[in-house]
Amino acid sequence: MIAIGGTIGTGLFLGTGRSLATGGPGSLLINYSIVGGIVLLVMLCLGEMATEFPLAGSFTTYSARFVDEPFGFAIGWNYCFNDAISTAGDLTAAQVLMDYWLPNGHLNWLPSLFFLFFLVGINLIHVRAYGELEYWLSLLKIVTIVIFFFLGIAVNAGGNVDHEYIGARNWTLGAAPFVGGFGGFASLFVTASFAYGGTESIGITAGETANPRRNIPRVIKRVFARILIFYILTVVLIGFNVPYDYPNLSTKTTATSPFTIIFAQAGSTAGGSFMNTVILTSVLSAGNHALFAGARVLYGLAVINQAPAVFKKTNRNQVPWVAVLAVASVSLLFFGASFLPGGAGEIWTWCQNLVGVSNQLAWWCIGVASWRFRRAWVTQGRSVNELGYPAPSWAAPTVVLSVTFIILVQGWSSFAPFDAVSFVASYIELPVFLVLYLGWRLIKRSRTSSLKGIDLDTGRFVNSAVEEADDADVQRRESGKFGWAWKMYSWVA
Repeated sequence: MIAIGGTIGTGLFLGTGRSLATGGPGSLLINYSIVGGIVLLVMLCLGEMATEFPLAGSFTTYSARFVDEPFGFAIGWNYCFNDAISTAGDLTAAQVLMDYWLPNGHLNWLPSLFFLFFLVGINLIHVRAYGELEYWLSLLKIVTIVIFFFLGIAVNAGGNVDHEYIGARNWTLGAAPFVGGFGGFASLFVTASFAYGGTESIGITAGETANPRRNIPRVIKRVFARILIFYILTVVLIGFNVPYDYPNLSTKTTATSPFTIIFAQAGSTAGGSFMNTVILTSVLSAGNHALFAGARVLYGLAVINQAPAVFKKTNRNQVPWVAVLAVASVSLLFFGASFLPGGAGEIWTWCQNLVGVSNQLAWWCIGVASWRFRRAWVTQGRSVNELGYPAPSWAAPTVVLSVTFIILVQGWSSFAPFDAVSFVASYIELPVFLVLYLGWRLIKRSRTSSLKGIDLDTGRFVNSAVEEADDADVQRRESGKFGWAWKMYSWVA
């Protein structure tokens, strides 16, 4: 539920409208399918490492351990920046959403400020408080999307206010299904990456997950299938029911969210308010998730001496409270957004672009770390069968090459004619990452260790008597008389 809650948010509810207007239904479906496939491979690579080494900081720690220290430093601070901006961006999006009920209001930042203090409070109490909140907020989003599936099918089949069968006519409307050519298609990579971002944070929760050797593989296999189904079915229904030239579709407001449009097509007069409420709770959920993940990454950096030692401080519930406050403090810089030219909507667009590219860099680094880990494992004479959850041998190379490709081409439309703002938004993260990497390498004068020199034993998880008893209990329940019911409960819950 953490992965689902952190992934399904404004990128799906609001961002798909702009993606449809920019690239058309064909580009929307193909692009989200490609990025979804890449993220699946990223999850398999991360699952392999996290099952063996469920450590705080997750892939940032793996990057430092299996590649080199500067590499871990660069991706760690990049991802911490990602989560801080994502938290701030989600709270800024709340200002945009409040415009639905309070148009042209000057106090729309007040709910965001309340949300910030609420999320900080939840994250400081106990990890259980965070998990419980995330579960119920995620459940609301899932129920909404399931309702949307049935409603979208009914609307397409003729159950709409015009009583007309829509079918596939929006796929042949005007420039559809591919609007804007290759440039329009390529520009969707960053918005799709923003929408899928957060799935990889399953690895970050590994250090606080009970019985990780059993639970992490189960989470990887089950959760991603649901996310992929949610996204692919959603973009299919949006592409069939909403024309790409719908007025103001790219404005990223609740009124022009594809979800609201389809609710309105079904004749719901309260659809806008309902979706605004759901999206507002999804903003709260995504911000909750980003704050949790960012704090854990910052704590992980401090543990391996790549951040000030003060961020290692925890309270009596073992929550890294200094790291939580540090990540949350970035959001305070964004509350004046509604008073700037362009307002909160423009600020949120920049946040989306920055976070989307940062997500791609995180996936690329996970692929590189996994590639090095597997090569070191084999080079040191160990069998792949010893791994608790082995990923396909081709997964890591495929991730590295495919993510490299999409990072390079996603700014295609900014070259002709040259758009400086779009160019910077598409590529600014690359020099930042390079400066972090080279700077730390020069300061520490570190070298990349050989494959035989990589430590594959320290921190490797071995089941204790508690985990063995837990496994036996699960096995007993699922193989007993009502085993089918327990399996169904586990799948649904």
